[in-house]
Amino acid sequence: MEYVVCYIGIISVIGFLAMALDKWKAKRDAYRIPEKTLFLLALAGGGFGVWAGMYTFRHKTKHWYFVIGIPAIAVLEAAALLWVLTKI
Repeated sequence: MEYVVCYIGIISVIGFLAMALDKWKAKRDAYRIPEKTLFLLALAGGGFGVWAGMYTFRHKTKHWYFVIGIPAIAVLEAAALLWVLTKI
């Protein structure tokens, strides 16, 4: 069970750092991380990290699909994690 929690933590940190890197690149007009990649990181278990990165770095907060989609993914991941933790 601790592996699942560690995985969620690691992928969330990766998602947070991806949002930071993409914001940094946006300010410098550099090659950006595709939005699809950011959503895939969230769907892979990093919803909390991507969500935290959105508001920490004020990045992608004007896109409705991020403002609605990323928190929805994070809530579903939290529900799934809670379900898994209570079943063991």
